[in-house]
Amino acid sequence: MSKINIGFIGAGNMGTAIMKGISGCSLNDEIQLFAFDPDKTKVKSLAELGVMGCESEADLVSRCTYVFLAVKPQIIEGVLEAAAASASSDNVFVSIAAGISDEFIASKTIPDAKVILVMPNTPLLLGEGASALSRNDRVSDEEFEVVLSIFRACGKAAVISKDKMKEIIAVNGSSPAFIYLFAKGFIDYAESAGIDASAASELFTQSLIGSAKMITDSGYTIDELIKMVSSPGGTTLAGLDRLYEGNLTDTVKKCCESCTKRAYELSK
Repeated sequence: MSKINIGFIGAGNMGTAIMKGISGCSLNDEIQLFAFDPDKTKVKSLAELGVMGCESEADLVSRCTYVFLAVKPQIIEGVLEAAAASASSDNVFVSIAAGISDEFIASKTIPDAKVILVMPNTPLLLGEGASALSRNDRVSDEEFEVVLSIFRACGKAAVISKDKMKEIIAVNGSSPAFIYLFAKGFIDYAESAGIDASAASELFTQSLIGSAKMITDSGYTIDELIKMVSSPGGTTLAGLDRLYEGNLTDTVKKCCESCTKRAYELSK
């Protein structure tokens, strides 16, 4: 049985993380990985994963069925133009560039390009990613399943409507940064109260992990979970009152709206 050739244009943190996810998943024996990056040292460092280097974007596209566009939105136009010389209807382009549409990719490669859009996040580096995927109508169920299985090997993956790929960025793509800032507030408070920062970090991060598991596994709604922690007249309610006073949920909504607005400004 011939192997599926999967190539990555871009061997930065995210592209490398996905390649590591592939190398550790059940599909590994069925896949041959390729990569191109202007920084050849990045590609050489992937040799231990069995990744073969390519000379150019066009060289990679000519060798691979699945072409992962693991580059920043700001440079993707030039990347696509360089890849277009070898592009055909056999290729499936998988873009992880925020705000880039399937129509734009088709306009720079071939009119009937098969495109899968993905919004991953950085916890994918630890195999704990949360990735949102959508596809255009030219991608077959079988082709989509190959890509979906790759991201499931790197964490969790969900399929969403193509017209919501910009809105989802705030929910899973950018949200780790928002969560880190939230965590910083608690750890900074602990330090100001004379508590060792490493102890505070360990306790708060475990609280994040445990709280997430309660949301996913307990069967309770978020409102019910809040109530479980909130004894009448107790410390939790005193803290919640200040968060309600500061309109925390409204602030989060505005944060997400700003994130989405910027995604539309960057879109192509």
